[in-house]
Amino acid sequence: MRFISLVEKVIAFLKRDPLYKFKVDYTFKQLCFILLYRGFQLLRGLRVKFLIRAHGLVFCGRKVVVEHGYQVDAGPNLILEDLVHINALSERGVSFGRNVTVAKGSVIVCTGVIANRGVGLRVGDCSAIGAHSFIGAQGGITIGNDVIMGPGVRIFSENHNYDQLVLPIRKQGEIRLPVAIEDDCWVGSGVTILGGVTVGRGTVIAAGSVVTKSIPPLSVVAGVPAKVIKNREPHAES
Repeated sequence: MRFISLVEKVIAFLKRDPLYKFKVDYTFKQLCFILLYRGFQLLRGLRVKFLIRAHGLVFCGRKVVVEHGYQVDAGPNLILEDLVHINALSERGVSFGRNVTVAKGSVIVCTGVIANRGVGLRVGDCSAIGAHSFIGAQGGITIGNDVIMGPGVRIFSENHNYDQLVLPIRKQGEIRLPVAIEDDCWVGSGVTILGGVTVGRGTVIAAGSVVTKSIPPLSVVAGVPAKVIKNREPHAES
């Protein structure tokens, strides 16, 4: 019990969350393996810490690639899980707040074509990008605080022009529209969000939805294309 309590206190200190507690009773063996795994991540993170501008601990999984790390700014306790790939080449770079997790196999691309440098990505405090997600930040993406994502989320802020028939599509240039996901949103598994969309704070997006238009705050949306099916805010009583 003392060991568990000590681990909880250390995590609470790192996360700046004095109320942090385990919700389940881990065995001593389970907890030891969790700490061992985090320890290996912390050692790998030392290499990444020298590549980026980190303002605290970095936990790094296996086979993590960070291109143009000098354009990455990270708050304390950044977690980059196995096989994460980040290309930060952009006007504004990539900024992670504190306690941000980028889960396994996720890809962040800020510049797709070298001839046309992208805008970049900002992720707020205590937010997470789900496993095997794709974040195309060529047109600029902002993710607020306390945003959670399921696996396989895809966010695009760039599209191709195709109006001219005499030119190949690849030579017609791109159109860039920024994406913003405000604080305290839950983006379900397999969601696609297209350029020009703002997802209002407190919104829940159902798994598999394709979001093509901006969403008001405190909405629950679903479908292809996604539509508001209800509002989370209780109706005022008469």
